[in-house]
Amino acid sequence: MSAEPQLPGAADPSAVNLATAANIAAAPAAPPPIENPVWSGWDVLLIAGLTIVAMLVLQILVIFGALWLVYPHSSFADVAQKPILLLGSQFLIYIAVAACMVMLVEGKYHAPFWHSIRWNWPRSQWQLLMLGAVMLLALGLLQNILPMPKDTPFEHLFDRPRDAYLLAIIAVSVGPLMEELFFRGFFYPVVARRWGAGWGIFLTALPFALMHLPQYGWAWGAMLVILIVGVVCGIVRAVTRSVGASFLVHVGYNGSQMLIAMVMTQGFRHMPKALAQLCLH
Repeated sequence: MSAEPQLPGAADPSAVNLATAANIAAAPAAPPPIENPVWSGWDVLLIAGLTIVAMLVLQILVIFGALWLVYPHSSFADVAQKPILLLGSQFLIYIAVAACMVMLVEGKYHAPFWHSIRWNWPRSQWQLLMLGAVMLLALGLLQNILPMPKDTPFEHLFDRPRDAYLLAIIAVSVGPLMEELFFRGFFYPVVARRWGAGWGIFLTALPFALMHLPQYGWAWGAMLVILIVGVVCGIVRAVTRSVGASFLVHVGYNGSQMLIAMVMTQGFRHMPKALAQLCLH
């Protein structure tokens, strides 16, 4: 059977299909999201809520346990203010929150936790630690012109050398580790995926600063300093795409604080007011 004659000026259907396919292939693909975590914003809220519950439950359990076993003749209020118990309960809270994050990522989404959280260990380790130290010195100058609190609960953690050494260990290990895992590893990619890196950096630095405010009497000067620390750690996380990198900056900042305090107080044996105010983390 002979093919039907094509009217003059009519397009060849096969040519149209080929041209359409070529245009689709040539069209630029939509850029991938800047971050694409397997978890959602609801999961972030879930972990935040579990953290608050863990703080309330574990601190109460630690205080009642200490009243029963160690301080049977003390009041609840007195025991609740003991730095060793505050630091001990903080350590337990970190463990509980870390367990919840791992179970959510690996149990619910069947994804490897450390890979999903972008724990990429950077090569420039010493440079990142030095960045944290330089940031401490720069913010120390800023604190001289800001209204800083005169007496804060944080300063009393340095009243005894034992408590100060325990705080120093937490400040350069599990403390920055857990804060970076949650704020820059778990929270940041969800915000950055929806609103971009800039908002991701700021909106994770803000609750990071607010979380520390009770330790410093809700002073806005202290909040500004800690907010800047969060922003710098967020920028490092966004640029390097590595939570390990922001962790090292955080450790460099906290570690420099503790090292200066330990040297100037000859092993935390005397903690002057000016030095206590330096230790904002």
